[in-house]
Amino acid sequence: MRPHAGAALEVRGLEAGYGKIQVLWGIDLDVAPGEFVTVIGANGAGKTTLLRALTGLLPIRKGTASALGTPLKGRSAAAIVRGGVGHVPEGRQLFPLMTVRENLDAGADYLPHAKARAPRNRAFVYELFPRLREREFQIAGTLSGGERQMVAIGRALMSDPQLLFVDEPSLGLSPALSQAVFTALAHVNAEGTTMVLVEQNVQRSLQLADHAVVLETGEVRLRGTGAELLAHPQVKEAYLSL
Repeated sequence: MRPHAGAALEVRGLEAGYGKIQVLWGIDLDVAPGEFVTVIGANGAGKTTLLRALTGLLPIRKGTASALGTPLKGRSAAAIVRGGVGHVPEGRQLFPLMTVRENLDAGADYLPHAKARAPRNRAFVYELFPRLREREFQIAGTLSGGERQMVAIGRALMSDPQLLFVDEPSLGLSPALSQAVFTALAHVNAEGTTMVLVEQNVQRSLQLADHAVVLETGEVRLRGTGAELLAHPQVKEAYLSL
């Protein structure tokens, strides 16, 4: 994907929430270009809220955030995507009555740079997920859960992102399909796309991560390399049943 010089993501003192309920408190996060960063935490810790705030789906109440050198606060989700940021939301959110290919191509719509690269990016998606090539003209609503997740990831890649946020990609998937998704994300990262992953499979996501943070009740409680957090006693006790 398109290279970027400088920090891929910088977050300082970020606060966000829903209505009168504040969820995130003073989040700091740095992601270097090309890194794979994992965010872990219990349900309700604020992981999805963080991704929603960073992708323009939820207002940033306080603090600053920039992606690829551009401030995010006050920008729309569409503007953030145009700036090179992709998002694979929890729950996949496909167009169920459209075909696999139509769903994929929707990721490049209204993005001139992505539309120009659509054939190349579509070929890359089919290389990642050969099953989608077989299902290219199948209605998305008839796909299995794993196939729908592949389409959701592929659609985000069609926007030609430099930075990709992925929210709970293995949720509801079999171990085999989960592994296929993790392998694909690692390949995307190896090709140069910076990755920020929120994931319930703590062990596998930390194995993939260059760096990781642990969120608890809307605050960063631990941070370190993926290997450091895998070996951390608190992480072992709380998330790995060790």
